Amino acid sequence: MIGDNIKMLRETMNLNHEDVASYLGISKEMVSCYESGAMNIPLRNLERISDLFQIGIDCLLEEINDVPNANVAFAFRTIELFPETMQAIAEFNRIVRNYKTIRNLWNESGC
Repeated sequence: MIGDNIKMLRETMNLNHEDVASYLGISKEMVSCYESGAMNIPLRNLERISDLFQIGIDCLLEEINDVPNANVAFAFRTIELFPETMQAIAEFNRIVRNYKTIRNLWNESGC
């Protein structure tokens, strides 16, 4: 399931194995192994993948039917993404995800 979700998110954002591999600092073959389920994904890479795709790790473990934020982070994409650019996007996505979590908690508390 998690591999299928990573593949779907990667394809939705028009990224290839090499793009994700470069961002994670691994080989493109490892990304393929993650997606096929042939290899377990280390927690650090799960965290980085969740940041890149602006989705919680818990959501990666469930079936994803819709990716509403998929194109937001990559709307300004040029022909080539560099690892530094992808890192900046992932950091921004982490901030947005944390903001949404805090906002939801605040709303649920009735404040």
